[in-house]
Amino acid sequence: MASAKTLEDLFLHTLQDIYHGEKQITKALPKMAKAATSPKLTEALQTHLRETEGQIERLEKVFQLMDERPKGKTCEAIKGLIKEGEEVIDDTGSGDVCDAGLIAAGQAVEHYEIARYGTLIAWAKQLGMSQAAQLLEQNLQEEKHADKLLNTIALESVNRKAA
Repeated sequence: MASAKTLEDLFLHTLQDIYHGEKQITKALPKMAKAATSPKLTEALQTHLRETEGQIERLEKVFQLMDERPKGKTCEAIKGLIKEGEEVIDDTGSGDVCDAGLIAAGQAVEHYEIARYGTLIAWAKQLGMSQAAQLLEQNLQEEKHADKLLNTIALESVNRKAA
């Protein structure tokens, strides 16, 4: 990240990072939904896939506001978190234990995204990019909702069944 000399450079770099991450997530969510056995978990993952597609569209609007072409930079964090989710599927097979692991993997991704969006919103506001901040805030709220939903599914049924 040697080329990030200004807050705007850092903002753009981080935007490219989360853009790449969201694209990777759209590839991982269908696999997770297929591996899930809990109908509520499957539905939550499929719903979040649609939300993630909308988040990508909002990120593309932020790029447009900056007169930048939407372009991702490899997000190593998301790559690693997705790999962990794939390992859960490989190591647990299917069933309640797999569902519990999928929820844990999904929440790890959500927490990363929540941190990234929170930072991007703060920087957008600092840079006077209020429209970008609003778009990013929508993404943040969806990530928080997805995290809360996964937590609810875990606590209401999946963890108990896995135990």
